[in-house]
Amino acid sequence: MSWLTWAEEEGDRIRAHGRWRATRDFEATGPDGVLSVTGEHVVSFASNDYLGLSQHPAVVAAAHEALDRWGAGSGSARLIVGSRPLHSELEGELAAWKESERALLFPTGFATNLGVISTFGVRGALVCSDELNHASIIDGCRLARADVAVYPHGDVDALDALLADRGRAVVVSDTVFSMDGDVAPLAGIADVCRRRGALLVLDEAHAVLGPDPDPRDDFDGVDVLRVGTLSKTLGSLGGFVAGPAPLIDLLVNRSRPFIFTTASTPADTAAALAALRIVRSPEGDGLRTRLRAHVERVAPGHPSPIVPILLGDEDTALKASAALLERGLLVPAIRPPTVPVGTSRLRVALSAAHSDAQIDDLVAAIADLV
Repeated sequence: MSWLTWAEEEGDRIRAHGRWRATRDFEATGPDGVLSVTGEHVVSFASNDYLGLSQHPAVVAAAHEALDRWGAGSGSARLIVGSRPLHSELEGELAAWKESERALLFPTGFATNLGVISTFGVRGALVCSDELNHASIIDGCRLARADVAVYPHGDVDALDALLADRGRAVVVSDTVFSMDGDVAPLAGIADVCRRRGALLVLDEAHAVLGPDPDPRDDFDGVDVLRVGTLSKTLGSLGGFVAGPAPLIDLLVNRSRPFIFTTASTPADTAAALAALRIVRSPEGDGLRTRLRAHVERVAPGHPSPIVPILLGDEDTALKASAALLERGLLVPAIRPPTVPVGTSRLRVALSAAHSDAQIDDLVAAIADLV
């Protein structure tokens, strides 16, 4: 059988299960935009641009300035000639933001998890991963040479049992889970790592509204690496990890996704730096307050801007998404294999860039659906 025939048959199997996917272009600057294929004007509730910083004038201007000064690309890996002053400046401010000794940039958040987990998941060690962790963590575990154990979602006692009588170990967890928008039990996980001497790796990609642990209290006595993205809260592109200097230095020298990848573009790096400065300013406080208010209107008490509406079967979720689209609201249906069978859902992603009127429309539309 030729590869083309094999690919066609695999595609037919996906279609037969009703799970075929294709990209659709969205002409937009912010939540409002037009679906290019149909020409429909819609409001997107699908973006991870949680604070709307991808469109902030200061962020856009910083990218323009870097583009004019350094050009479109960095031209090489950081360890050759790809490192620019911007990269080091952003790493310094990311480390300060996370109250860590050092930080290291990667081209994406996905690559960050691949690099961190494969570096510290050494042969003879054990990596313990929450069952609902992001795909990048799952693939990082697959690359690691360590043994891997998956523990039930948020189950601290099960995690503790896995680590009993084990030597070198790594515990990795999202802090905010990308499909449910719930929060990991960080205090319990940190306590287990403290008692068992495990390295703690936390992916904080979606933690725009917290949890925001205090390293001096919550992580006292724990070796911790904090992974983040530049593409969500900071509205740019890239990833980073922050932590103790010896761990970051080892990543520089051992992490293949860092060593063998061209450095982030100057424009992306400058945009992220400008966005980070906004996030750490009173303006950033105001944006988070606005986002928190949006969440309270859609799902009072929910801890994050990711609001799932569980519908069960795939067909119901797809029909609900289509019904919202008819009302000009783009809310994607999330279905297997992204989530387990029987848990298909709408995934609402809120942003400070949404207007109060847009939130009104969403709340009314959801009420009509459920």
